[in-house]
Amino acid sequence: MNGVVPTLPLSLSGELDLLLPITALLPLTAVLLVSQSNPYQTLVLRGILGSVATLVYALLGAPDVAITEALVGTLLSTTLYAVALRSSMALRLEDRRSSPDPQPEQRLSQWISALHLRLRLVEAGADPGRCHGWLEDGGRLVLRQRALLERLQRYPGYGPWCDAGGALLLDPELTP
Repeated sequence: MNGVVPTLPLSLSGELDLLLPITALLPLTAVLLVSQSNPYQTLVLRGILGSVATLVYALLGAPDVAITEALVGTLLSTTLYAVALRSSMALRLEDRRSSPDPQPEQRLSQWISALHLRLRLVEAGADPGRCHGWLEDGGRLVLRQRALLERLQRYPGYGPWCDAGGALLLDPELTP
């Protein structure tokens, strides 16, 4: 022998005081993950959940499973979720105003930030099928989805938007 003593994985009998608190983090993190309304917080919690699972697998002597969990369960899935989140959390509006005015854009950005959305204005006529609606002169915001309109009306930015002379309308082609 060369004097190296092989290390054994943790056993449930001897290291339970270390393993139990770490293992208890798994369901706790999972409950926090599914109860979040902020998608960016879920992104962080998903990374924590994968890291805790990786630690548990490593402590129990399954390094191959721990590496797989770290690479696929934590790194890859969190990265893909971040990319999907970044590309989908935008309110796309056609800019049909005759001249750009930063005031309505700022008010609208503050309003939709409560929904964790970003404002993305696109040129009028660029691709109307991919837009949620359009922004006209005078702060007229026309939306193509009734559910989005009702959701925006419930958020605090709706009052200041109307007080500043803006209007929130449903696309006339959708109304019966």
